[in-house]
Amino acid sequence: MDLWEGWGVEQTKWLQRMAWGALVSVLVLIFVGATVRVTGAGMGCPDWPKCWGQWVPPTAITDVDFNQLDIEKFQRKAQRMGRAPESISEEILRKEFNPQHVWTEFINRCFSLPVGFFSVGLVVAAVFARQERGKIMLLSLACLILVLINAIMGARVVYSGLAPGVLTLHMALAFFLIVLLTVVLWIVKGRAWRQDTGAGHQSWLRFGSWALFVAVVVEGVMGSQIREITDSLSKHQSVVREEWVPLLEAESLYLVHRSFSWVIFLLVVVMGWHLRSQRCPIHVSGKWVIGLTFLQMLLGVIMSQVHVYGAVQVLHVGAAAIMVSSCIGWCLSLQNR
Repeated sequence: MDLWEGWGVEQTKWLQRMAWGALVSVLVLIFVGATVRVTGAGMGCPDWPKCWGQWVPPTAITDVDFNQLDIEKFQRKAQRMGRAPESISEEILRKEFNPQHVWTEFINRCFSLPVGFFSVGLVVAAVFARQERGKIMLLSLACLILVLINAIMGARVVYSGLAPGVLTLHMALAFFLIVLLTVVLWIVKGRAWRQDTGAGHQSWLRFGSWALFVAVVVEGVMGSQIREITDSLSKHQSVVREEWVPLLEAESLYLVHRSFSWVIFLLVVVMGWHLRSQRCPIHVSGKWVIGLTFLQMLLGVIMSQVHVYGAVQVLHVGAAAIMVSSCIGWCLSLQNR
């Protein structure tokens, strides 16, 4: 191998490392963000990017210097985001201070730093790419732009008082970022990502995989709406978690979401059975899809028939994010080169 070839191999490795780093850090951040929502710690830090006017959050209300907090500025920004400005005052902030929520939200923000680091690193690595440089550069820049937009959305989430629509958009952008990063990895890996399905089956399986991806996205959108309902229920202290399921079952969207999961389940079973019957190997991304589908069905049964546990909610959201990446990976593995 000459020097130029060695340089090309090394650049490809760096592209893969940066893309994998960005993808994994986004997935981890989604798990952490879901934990923030379930614990109700989303307003643990009333300001952004600092937390209670400090780069390192306080552990007690006595550590907060309210002279350093521009409460009028908070109120103006909150009003622009559709939140009542009178909901922010020194008295209210003192009353709502919760050290556990403060540090839960602060840790969530810390986990966003690796996403930015790897996204910038991916753009830098893309500059030196030897294969498909134009596509990789465009996708890498799109990923970085999405990261920056979502950072701004993070501020909107805070100042809007966790407005449902803003939270949903925040999550949707994160899922779109996952899709783009998976596509980058597919381009970099090249033919190594291709699945051999035998003659005469490629077209049907491609259609099935894309139908599955669309179904997962639709289910995710409905799931996000259900999360807004559960968030609203959690704010009512008179409604305990044990009463959530009957209340959710009164919502038609919840019933559609629960029933639609069987469409995804059947698609996965049919595709897996077809590949096995033809003695075709299942790509690693396909194996992840199959495993995650069974896991999601199990989690759904627990939440609908047993109890809406917070930990199960977190795992349900995180598994959905991994499933989006796995689904698009399976679709791409079935494409002709």
